[in-house]
Amino acid sequence: MKEILTQINGVLIRENFVGNLPYNPNLKILLKGKRKAGILSEVIFWKQVHANKFHHIDFDRQRIIGNYIVDFYVKRLGLVVEIDGWSHHQKQIYDGVRQKYLESLGLNVFRVSDFDVKYNLDVVMRDLENFIIEHYA
Repeated sequence: MKEILTQINGVLIRENFVGNLPYNPNLKILLKGKRKAGILSEVIFWKQVHANKFHHIDFDRQRIIGNYIVDFYVKRLGLVVEIDGWSHHQKQIYDGVRQKYLESLGLNVFRVSDFDVKYNLDVVMRDLENFIIEHYA
């Protein structure tokens, strides 16, 4: 039986740790720049989840998985959070391939728009709670 990680709205959330994820060390050089870029929606989201503020869940920012850098990752859930900005409108095929790859590793991907993080943050956080309940309860 999987260990209980937390509770959300009275619902027990169980761990789903996915070990031995592929890692491309050549991408490490890009991490610092991506973190310093300070993309507003990522900063806003990070302020909501860093330091276990969101239901005592530990989020990593800018994590390398395979040949990709994901926006946020929850190791103990195997959860990727992607914030899609304006550039993603032209990259739907790329995003689809990327998401299928991440899911093939046993990860779940929660996608949210840059706009919603900036202007509907309460809804985003509630949708994230519901996503976690749906996939990890």
